[in-house]
Order: sequence, then structure tokens, then C-alpha cells
Amino acid sequence: MSTNTSRVAVITGAARGQGRSHAVALAAAGFDIIGIDLCGDIESIPYPLASTVDFDETARLVSEAGGRIKTVVADVRDLDALQAGIDTGIDEFGDVDVVVANAGVVGMGLTDPLDAKVYRDIVDTNLNGVWHTIAATAPSMIRKQTGGSIILISSMQGLVGRGGDGSAATFAYAASKHGVVGLMRSAAYAYAPHHIRVNSIHPTGVATPMIFNEHMASVFAANPESSAMSGNLLPVPFVEPIDVSHAVLFLISDAARYITGMTLPVDAGFAVK
Repeated sequence: MSTNTSRVAVITGAARGQGRSHAVALAAAGFDIIGIDLCGDIESIPYPLASTVDFDETARLVSEAGGRIKTVVADVRDLDALQAGIDTGIDEFGDVDVVVANAGVVGMGLTDPLDAKVYRDIVDTNLNGVWHTIAATAPSMIRKQTGGSIILISSMQGLVGRGGDGSAATFAYAASKHGVVGLMRSAAYAYAPHHIRVNSIHPTGVATPMIFNEHMASVFAANPESSAMSGNLLPVPFVEPIDVSHAVLFLISDAARYITGMTLPVDAGFAVK
């Protein structure tokens, strides 16, 4: 085990989008990054996922921000592979201080109410993958004995049911993102004696490749009311990845040292009724 005393952050879904933004922001704040990404597509998910080329760009940007990164190609749905990958980063950088469980997928526009495969793939990534991330990192955080912060990236669909259309895809997304809240609250109880805080962040639609792709463009063109902009109170169509990263930076900071077990919206007023 490395005796390196640097601050270390594990980030899943780090190859692009929100995960890349979090990695660069944390690198600029002085963290070494253990970045995890599948770097491949999931057959049931109707848009391209990140590639190794995307991951290389994240690594470049982290280096440019002054940080070090260990890039690990692993599937959050596979606990053993995820654990092995994270352990290689721990061997290089030392034990973990911060976890951002960010990896997730969506299936908007898939209308089949009986599509069991897409339901399982979304839940397995968005919920089981978050549990796997916690399970693979918490022992390292406890071992370090310096406390820490675990942040689970959920969604406003983890707090509301708006947008449900009866499809397996939307049911899976809402159920998985609500499930993340349950994981967060249970983990907050479990790890509080170790001074490890656990919170979830709930963005409205974020301007990332999950939203900006050909499949989603056709979904929005066919049904403009399905766009995130239809639910935001502030007159913005989407928030930016850095807006979520700012919330991450707050939750890991001393300014949030007594905040745990909380759901933090970054939603442009989406939740206002």
C-alpha cells in the first residue's frame, strides 16, 4: 500500500460530461484522480457512450489543471472489476478521501413498457453501480482515518416523478435515481462514526453528451415537452456540468463539514411547484 499522503478522489463516469468536469475541478483543487469509465456502449442504451479517446482527453485536461490521474476502464455494474481497478489507483496514490459516484445512463424515447433488458441495464448502472462504487471505496476511506465525503449524483428524477410515461426506460430511471437517495441516507448513517459524510446531488438536465446526441435530438423534436427546459423555472434550457461540479466542491469543503444525508438540487427551479 502506498504511503502517499495526497488527497485522492474516485470519480465514475469520468471520461466525459459531468464526470470529466468533476475530475478537472477536483484536480484544480489539489486532488489526485482515480477515474473510472466503461469506455464502451451498452446495447440497450440508444446513444453512444464515452470512448477511450474521450478518456484520454479527460486525462489531458486533468494534467493541464495540475493534477494526476489514474484512468481505469471498468464497468460499474461489475463489482469485482470495479474493485480491482480502484485498487490499482489506491496502490499508486494512496487511500481515498472523496468519492463521486457519477456514472449513469438514460433511455428517454424508448417507449416499450415491457423492455426488461433496458430496465435492468439502467437500474444496474444507475443504482447497483452506485452501491458497487460505495462498497469498493468506503473501506479505503475508513482505513485512512481522516474522514471524507461521498457524493452520489442522482437527478431531479430522484425526487419527483415528472416525465413518467409508462415505459420501462422512464420507470427504471426514476426508480434507480430514487434508489440512490436511499443508498445515500443509509450510507450517511453507516459511515458517520468515521467522519465520512454522504450526500446526493440532483441536477435538472445537464448539457452533456447524454443530452446532446442524435437520438435525444429526435426525441426532443418529436415531443418538445420532454425537454428539460419545459420544467425549469429559471429561463435556461439546461445547466452546465460545471454547475454540478461547484456543488461537488462545496460538499467536499470545510464549509459543508456538518452536512450529511442531504439531497441538494441543482435544478434551475425544476422542483418548484
